[in-house]
Amino acid sequence: MSNRSSSSMPTIVQRATTTKSVSFEDTSIAFSSQSNGKLRKTYWLFALMNQGWLVNLGTFFIKLAFKLQLPVKKLIKSTIFEQFCGGETIRDCEKTIQKLHSGRVGTILDYSVEGEDNEASFDETVLEILRTIERASESNDIPFCVFKVTGIGSTDLLEKAQSGTELSHEEQDAYERIRQRVDVLCKRASERSVRIFIDAEESWIQDTIDKLAYEMMDRYNHQQCIVYNTYQLYRSDSFDNLKKSTQTARSKGYFLGAKLVRGAYIEKERIQAHEGEYLDPIHHTKAETDRDFNQSVEFCLDNRDTVSICLGTHNEYSCHYCINRMQELRIAPNDTHIWFAQLLGMSDNISYNLAYAGYNVAKYVPYGPVEAVMPYLFRRAAENKSIAGQSSREYLLVKNELKRRKSCQK
Repeated sequence: MSNRSSSSMPTIVQRATTTKSVSFEDTSIAFSSQSNGKLRKTYWLFALMNQGWLVNLGTFFIKLAFKLQLPVKKLIKSTIFEQFCGGETIRDCEKTIQKLHSGRVGTILDYSVEGEDNEASFDETVLEILRTIERASESNDIPFCVFKVTGIGSTDLLEKAQSGTELSHEEQDAYERIRQRVDVLCKRASERSVRIFIDAEESWIQDTIDKLAYEMMDRYNHQQCIVYNTYQLYRSDSFDNLKKSTQTARSKGYFLGAKLVRGAYIEKERIQAHEGEYLDPIHHTKAETDRDFNQSVEFCLDNRDTVSICLGTHNEYSCHYCINRMQELRIAPNDTHIWFAQLLGMSDNISYNLAYAGYNVAKYVPYGPVEAVMPYLFRRAAENKSIAGQSSREYLLVKNELKRRKSCQK
């Protein structure tokens, strides 16, 4: 029996009465849960990550150390792993879950192991995600679960299915197993009243993922919004896809779950489009991506009778854009149709200040064995380096908070 409160799922739109102003510069709230020692450690970590050449060099030597089986696990676990991951198991994550909860921030357990491309590995990943659903069903600390379709099925098969090439009987059976795994996860989420994200991936498999997501929504979202698809707004067709899928959901009588992100595969997309000699699906400029992201936020808020959203973003302007629009529409900060999400270890100034003002916020908390999670950590390091000013922003916020605390002690 689930212990989740029935009020944790969307019912009616709550109306705002009073709202707190939100400042993403308020470091006293952003880092209130961190000790001076932890904050200084974070400061030095982002100071190092702020140096692009050092990130490249460190990534190279860490990969080499693992290849040569050198004893570097302890060092990694106490630095970059501790900053961006909750632990190696769900049980290890409990301390992080409770710490976030004390700051009014939810947890999204993200099993970030990139397993081997075989059926046994896919089945084991399904079992682990089922465990996250069970843990989420026990309390309101974990408002969402998440999975990648490539974690439970062959990427090559998903790509072939999207290309339109006829599948062999063996491949058809394998694809049916992917559908069954997706269904097992969504069905269990529905039974436990746990929302579940289907993450976005590369454009050459995304159409296949979309079809699976909409099939699951039509199956499990008629009573409440359980299944969420992910829309990467750096793609030039995503905003139209969002509008069309909303129309379809309304006509079929189910709720559309939409996680809005900018996108994570821009370099791969550019290279693939160039090598494949097809039109690049990514917007030419960041301004176009920002425009589509913010238009999508407004569209979802205007269609909240059908759409529930989660803004997966570290962009301060987009968060302000959403909360300003919510105030204009007199939507309560804690309206259960609307969530914000950021990654553990990043943008605490957004997460904690939004949560303090009463908005629904959750952190992605990756977990898994250190060695298996390293590809995820390498991407986080690269992301901090590539996002304009991200490491500098994190570094300066921590620096400002250390200065503030020092001045308070005088």
